[in-house]
Amino acid sequence: MRTETPVQIKLSDYAPYPFAIDQVEMVFDLALAATKVHTKMAVRRLSEGPLQLDGVQLKLDEIRLNGAKLRDDSYELGEETLTLSDVPDTFTLETIVTIDPSANTALSGLYISGDRFCTQCESVGFRRITFWPDRPDVMSRFKVRLEADQDKYPVLLSNGTPGDSGALDNGRHFAEWDDPHLKPSYLFALCAGDYDIYRDTFTTMGGAEVDLAVHVDKGDGDRAAWAMESLKASMKWDEEVFAREYDLGVFNIVAVRDFNFGAMENKGLNIFNSAYVLADEATATDADFEAIESIVGHEYFHNWTGNRITCRDWFQLCLKEGLTVFRDQEFSADMRSRPVQRIKDVIRLRARQFAEDAGPLAHQVRPDSYASIDNLYTATVYEKGAELIRMLKTLIGDETFANGMQIYFDRHDGEATTIEHFYACFEEASGEDLANFRRWYSQPGTPTVSATEIWDEDSGTLTVMLSQSNPKTPGNDAPTALPMPIRAAAFAPNGDKVEELTLILDSDELVWRVSGQTARPLVSLNRGFSAPIRLDHQIDDAQVLALAQLDDDPFNQWNSLQSLVKKDILAIAYDQKSGPDADVVSAIAAAVRANAGDPAFAALLTRLPDIGELFLEHVPADPTALSDARKQVQRALATELSGDAATILAEASPAPFKPDAVQSGTRALRSAMLTLLGALGESSDPSLLDVFESAENMTESLSALRALATADGPSKASCLSAFADKWSSNPLVMDKWFAVQAATGDVADIELLIQHADFDLSNPNRVRSVIAVFAMQNLAAFHVPDGSGYRLVTEVIEKADEKNPALAARLLTAFEQWKSLEPRARAEAEIALKALREKDLSENASDIITRTLG
Repeated sequence: MRTETPVQIKLSDYAPYPFAIDQVEMVFDLALAATKVHTKMAVRRLSEGPLQLDGVQLKLDEIRLNGAKLRDDSYELGEETLTLSDVPDTFTLETIVTIDPSANTALSGLYISGDRFCTQCESVGFRRITFWPDRPDVMSRFKVRLEADQDKYPVLLSNGTPGDSGALDNGRHFAEWDDPHLKPSYLFALCAGDYDIYRDTFTTMGGAEVDLAVHVDKGDGDRAAWAMESLKASMKWDEEVFAREYDLGVFNIVAVRDFNFGAMENKGLNIFNSAYVLADEATATDADFEAIESIVGHEYFHNWTGNRITCRDWFQLCLKEGLTVFRDQEFSADMRSRPVQRIKDVIRLRARQFAEDAGPLAHQVRPDSYASIDNLYTATVYEKGAELIRMLKTLIGDETFANGMQIYFDRHDGEATTIEHFYACFEEASGEDLANFRRWYSQPGTPTVSATEIWDEDSGTLTVMLSQSNPKTPGNDAPTALPMPIRAAAFAPNGDKVEELTLILDSDELVWRVSGQTARPLVSLNRGFSAPIRLDHQIDDAQVLALAQLDDDPFNQWNSLQSLVKKDILAIAYDQKSGPDADVVSAIAAAVRANAGDPAFAALLTRLPDIGELFLEHVPADPTALSDARKQVQRALATELSGDAATILAEASPAPFKPDAVQSGTRALRSAMLTLLGALGESSDPSLLDVFESAENMTESLSALRALATADGPSKASCLSAFADKWSSNPLVMDKWFAVQAATGDVADIELLIQHADFDLSNPNRVRSVIAVFAMQNLAAFHVPDGSGYRLVTEVIEKADEKNPALAARLLTAFEQWKSLEPRARAEAEIALKALREKDLSENASDIITRTLG
């Protein structure tokens, strides 16, 4: 049983490191169970204090100061530190340590994936490789030499530019790498193994030719083509939009199967979860292609917003991540459909970040304390952080924002910076004081903006009164008003736009008057989701329907219909009405038909709010009732659109296959129709079976399989079996097979999946495909009132925590909304969480469960 409370690290305690390490040379003698790491660092004193280095699970073989071997009494070796109290102002320190990559199941530091060496050092993994001040404000130039068995590991990679390489004795070889750029230890990387390599080149705007390579499992080379295209598109886009040119002669990507995250932006050597590299039409969906494009872009954009300029401390994590998410969202919007991309971004924000902001895990975009930094790689830091950058751009304008970014790049290149440094650049560019806006970074919670209207027919004036309220959250009992841009427009009943502006709501209330009208106008608020808020626009359903029909903002067209269907589901779930509103269903169907020329947008119109989103609308939340009500509305919409579905699915899928915006939009609408057919139950089984058997790409094959699983008809079992038989040797596709069943099954089904021979607790992708999908997407089954879902998931979390604490902590966030549940489920969730708390958990898991229980 773990009894101690996790130790909090506080922003207010930050102090610069007392030494600089200008240069480091590292030699790796790679061996599965006993890798030797020789580190030689050039150190100079900046201020008084001992030299304290971090080190975890390292066997110290030797330590030398200025070439002289140190006695044991001249340093202090702690459980996770190495301290030298008496050192000169300038010196060279050398250490030789032995580590065991084969035993590293945490996937942090140097570990083995698929018989190949790879690393993951963000945020505190480098201390598992060598003794080092493992913090982002210590930036050094790295020279690295790798030595390994040539037959087993013919490719040896690290950061920077390749240097000498050649043969050694005993069948071994070496390769040297030199990174000329200052970087913190979390950006260090190495990979060693045998790969298929997909190569290309890119010529920068300055005329430099860059050698590009994507390293993948043997036999998967052709499946790296889209990742390469995405990389080149990212490089070109960053030059055109942000004037950022790549700064090395090589750029390498390595795909690994065992990875805790999506990807890692290590300088010149990005390491990716293979799920976000490998794709072709047979094995990857359009969503996979989009994700690869986005994540390749995200990691490449970090070269400037994260690598060349990094964060001073981990409290500033949002500086690199929020800014880079904004950049990758803009990239995706330019590569595809801007309105569709914006809607998808907001769907993710509402599903993940709004829930986080409303629960016990709520925290500031820039936290003032943490117990485990790994637990702050959250939707608040990433997605909400991106929304703050977007608001800043809206407030000061595109040109001023671009000028501020240029000042930031020029002023802080090669530095570790803070939010204050970043905003000072925009204050200089705009001439405005942005201190008030920065309060968004320190105040957690999602603001609610209420809008009420008064129509004065005599004067022809509509008065719109906006008021904001901010919730109390853990550690913040006195929230204050925040400044926010509310993009707004008013429309005459005939659809003419009579006014458009951006309202700045920077206090508790704001009044906007639309005057000189002959009839009451309709008002569109928070257009394009200009501020990350919950909007309570107090108009009747008829006005919402009218607005949905004439609004020229695609986001608000979609959002108006979402608000109506959300209201309908809630009313059914909580016994305020007996069935779906026919007018709402008809309006959605009409909108789908009206937007047939934009199938990606039409597909989004068929999407109903997820159960997790609905939790926020009614407390206590009843997942079972919400699920039943949602299914009723979905069946009604499916019935209304059944003829359209038949027509759409009767047409051939676009061929030859291209993963571009046009074709993926067409397939998105076809997939949406399959989802609706699945909601009709067994009656759709023959139609779904026909699509499944004739599908020529993974997008439609998987959509049909998911719909068959939802319909639960006679073909479900045979199709699941056929899919598994066909793809049993492809782990990424089998992840999809597991996920389909986890998203549609009950607790008994999940127990069978866990017992499956291919379920592997050591592989994060496989665990996420079952446990994360079940607990975060199949909410009615997870929150079943008898608590069986909770017991199953906490049992897996306990086992996963022994191997991979970061994975276990992520899975625990599935409980973040437990306090909003109906009484029986809430009681069972509390019992399960408290039982898990009694176990000997890792620091990561202990932190999450302590905060979750409050």
